Amino acid sequence: MKKYSAKIIAALIFVILLAADYFSKMWVSANLAGKENMVIIKGVFELEYLENNGAAFSSFAGKQVFLISLTVIVILLAAVEFLRIPNTKRFIPLHLAFALLLSGAVGNLIDRISQGYVVDFFYFVPINFPRFNVADICVTLAVPFFIILFFFVYKEDETEFLFKFKKK
Repeated sequence: MKKYSAKIIAALIFVILLAADYFSKMWVSANLAGKENMVIIKGVFELEYLENNGAAFSSFAGKQVFLISLTVIVILLAAVEFLRIPNTKRFIPLHLAFALLLSGAVGNLIDRISQGYVVDFFYFVPINFPRFNVADICVTLAVPFFIILFFFVYKEDETEFLFKFKKK
C-alpha cells in the first residue's frame, strides 16, 4: 500500500479540487445567474456569474471544438506523465502539481462539454481582472509549481522519465 500512497494522495486532492470547482460553479449558477453581483469586499472583490465560451481572458471565444480537443490532449498527456512519476517521497510535490493541473483542466472540460461554456465568477474590482473560477486557480497554481520544481527542486537527471516516448 505504501508504494502507491503518493498517487493516492494526489488522486484524493484531484477529487477534492474537482468537487470544489464543480460545487462552486453549481452554487454560483443557482444563486447568481441573472442577478446582481455578490459583494464580498466592497470595491475589491465580488462574485459575478459569467458564461465564458472561450479560454483564459475569453481568448478563442466560440472555438469549443478546438478548446475541448486541446484540453483532452493536455489531460491525456498529463495523466500519462502522472502515472510515470515514481511513488517516492521525493516526488510528492510533482504528484501534487499534476493533481492541480489535471483537476483544473478536467473541471473546465466538464463545463465545456456539458454546457458549451465555462462558469467564471471570482472578480477583483480594482484591477477589473477577468473573471475566473476554482479550476482556473488550480491550473494557474500548477504552472509556477512546475517551474519551481523543474528549475529549483529536481535535477535534470531526476526527471528524465517524463515526456520520454519510445522511438520506433
